[in-house]
Amino acid sequence: MNTNNFRLPNDLLDRLSQLNSTLLCDGLVNSGAMDYKIKPVTAEQRVIGPAFTVSLEPGDNLFLHQAIHTAPEGSVLVVDGKGYEHRAYLGELMAFAAKAKNLGGIIIDGLVRDHDELSKLEFPIFAKGFIPAGPFKEGPGTINKRISCGGIVVNPGDLIVGDTDGVVVIPRDMLKDTISNAEKKLVYENSRIEEILKYSKLKSENAPVNSIEPNWLRDKMKQFEGR
Repeated sequence: MNTNNFRLPNDLLDRLSQLNSTLLCDGLVNSGAMDYKIKPVTAEQRVIGPAFTVSLEPGDNLFLHQAIHTAPEGSVLVVDGKGYEHRAYLGELMAFAAKAKNLGGIIIDGLVRDHDELSKLEFPIFAKGFIPAGPFKEGPGTINKRISCGGIVVNPGDLIVGDTDGVVVIPRDMLKDTISNAEKKLVYENSRIEEILKYSKLKSENAPVNSIEPNWLRDKMKQFEGR
């Protein structure tokens, strides 16, 4: 396997570290967000890295075991568990192994177990919830092929960003444009916050204030005039 697809330039990583999943989703024009149920085990967890994809049979984690010991360091395992809700795909032993292998994190469209241990591990794991029942280990499955996870198509090497709001998938060929768009949105949001804070300060001092209505709102509302 050519692992070059799993290396991100340091300058892009630095820029990505300043952006959250919501900004990046906006940079993709509100696309790329996985199912809202896929959330981090603990709120502090954040994951950024290229996808190493896994497809599993419902309730079976054999190929996830293989992926943990196959994926390049820094890659994020993105697992199509078909949303199966009767068995966990992963517990503390697999999570410990993934951390020891220096993987970037694990995203699972399905359930996991060993909540307390995973919460203490300081390793990014995103899933739909928890259940004590363990998985089968019979296969089949696929590794490093195109999959669907949380309703979103994921190709090997696509960028994965996950935080408290959820998980966003950025196609490789859209990465630079998405980052640029997200950075512009961040500048706009910071500017708006400054305007609103200034407005609040002036109001508290009983000073004259200008409207803080966003400049796009009036044009959007014109289509509803007279209805």
